[in-house]
Amino acid sequence: MASPFPGMDPYLERFWRDVHARLIIYAADQLQGKLPSDLRARVEERVVVEPGDGDFRSVYPDIRIVQRGHGPSHATATDTSAATLEPITLRLDDEPMTETFIEIIDVGSGKQVVSVIEVVSLANKLPGDSQEKYRRKRDELRSGGVSLVEIDLLRSGQRQFGVPRDRVPMSHRTTYQVCVRRGWEPSAVQIYPVPLRRRLPVIDVPLRQNEAAVPLDLQVLIELCYRNGGYDDDIDYHDHPDPPLDGDDELWADELLRSQGRK
Repeated sequence: MASPFPGMDPYLERFWRDVHARLIIYAADQLQGKLPSDLRARVEERVVVEPGDGDFRSVYPDIRIVQRGHGPSHATATDTSAATLEPITLRLDDEPMTETFIEIIDVGSGKQVVSVIEVVSLANKLPGDSQEKYRRKRDELRSGGVSLVEIDLLRSGQRQFGVPRDRVPMSHRTTYQVCVRRGWEPSAVQIYPVPLRRRLPVIDVPLRQNEAAVPLDLQVLIELCYRNGGYDDDIDYHDHPDPPLDGDDELWADELLRSQGRK
């Protein structure tokens, strides 16, 4: 069964690591069939640290010591706390993860990078080392004349397109967004509005300056993720999405799900 939402399904955000990986693979496959014969869409990866939402740091037990069996104990018959409390070591280092992205390379010119496509992750949108590295990479691509496509389908965190919010008209300050910067025109960006209630757009991925851009259909990609990931069986639409929707969007989603018998 297909997702009940016409565009991005907000319930997919809780499965973002899997959805992110699928989006990258499916996007590379879709692009490759449309590229000139001397260009290739390659999936690359980097290791990032994904901070926890809220505290911006993941905290999890590393070691726990528990008392079991009939070993020696200094606890008295009335002192049960010594046997029930479980000391743990809290490891405060954030957990590393592998993040993928797409590079379009020119195989005829020493594999020069022409364009980069990023599907934004939570690590890019929360304060921390990973966000700083993402910003530096974006600056390096801009300085190197490489085109960059940033696709943000997450509601959590702060958007990091490098575009002042007040420069974006209200019509384009949507739930989701896509930003395209062409390598030969670094002072201009193209913002795609991506509302929650509408189909995801077909975006133009720039190649070399004198070539036509190639289309990337985001709706087709997210539908592949939903179907191939088997999310219809995993998602309980009676629950709220994580993070919850706000105001009118929550009412709209509730009516939509009820009208389709999914809630």
